[in-house]
Amino acid sequence: MDATLITGGAGFIGSHVARRLLALERRVVVIDNLNDSYPAHLKRENIRDFKDHPLVTIIEGDVRDAELIQQTLAEHDVRRICHLAAMANVRASIERAHLYFDVNVNGTLNLLEAARRASVEQFVLASTSSVYGNTSPVPFVETMSADRPLAPYPASKRSAELLAHAIHNLFALPVTVLRFFNVYGPHGRPDMMPIMVLRALMDGSTITVYDDGELKRDWTYIDDIVDGVIRALDRPLGYEIINLGYGAPATLNEFIDALEELTGRQAIQKRVPAPPTELRVTYCDNSKARDLLGFAPAIPLHEGLARTWEWFREAGSGF
Repeated sequence: MDATLITGGAGFIGSHVARRLLALERRVVVIDNLNDSYPAHLKRENIRDFKDHPLVTIIEGDVRDAELIQQTLAEHDVRRICHLAAMANVRASIERAHLYFDVNVNGTLNLLEAARRASVEQFVLASTSSVYGNTSPVPFVETMSADRPLAPYPASKRSAELLAHAIHNLFALPVTVLRFFNVYGPHGRPDMMPIMVLRALMDGSTITVYDDGELKRDWTYIDDIVDGVIRALDRPLGYEIINLGYGAPATLNEFIDALEELTGRQAIQKRVPAPPTELRVTYCDNSKARDLLGFAPAIPLHEGLARTWEWFREAGSGF
């Protein structure tokens, strides 16, 4: 049986994709270096329920290790790659630009080169809505130039998109770039707003709120994202860039209000101006995903937050 390689498979999105593929009885190979971008024990927890599954192989390794990548593709008959491994977090990238480009660009190049040599049938590259910067008008559509990133992280992801196009042009490797919009849900990264707000509500710490809570984000529930990823893995399209988001932005005030209602607690807020890394709004035009992938996001924000809160409450202080 051939396999799907998931890089960053112990992370938030990667572990959910692995779980879905295993439920479909597909063979999965996970590569993750369990780095310190957030506590490694949380990543191990993400894969705890499937690490012994007979159809999964988990490799602790780094996408910057070209020899490991080539060996993995050969030994496991990898036919599809879901490349999710990356240094993420826009603000954290400000002082670590070299590392972000090393992982997000050089690591991607290793995978693309190995994939084209191994005649991989489909390569799905995770990107981010942050590449759009403060683009207008909204919603964001894939034909926008995306040439004004606000920080090293989105600059590195846009660079990876362009690199993937070059490899596709030269070697006909099928690549679908998915620009994710503000993904949230169970097992979410602890450095992202949903988990940060929930933690603050539960322990009484202060939430930093930018620009009076009027920044807007197009929150997209993890199950909808995974559905789009699986559809992209199953549909080689040549080279395409596709937005993957719900398509209904909410202000941070609305977001916090919903979590206050769910938890029955009042947030302690410190309101400050937004730093120059912050987009005013993320807003997904997902019509291309609907047309090409049959993507149909189904979980509105309040329902997704309720599911996230239920998981967080059960996970307890260990998360």
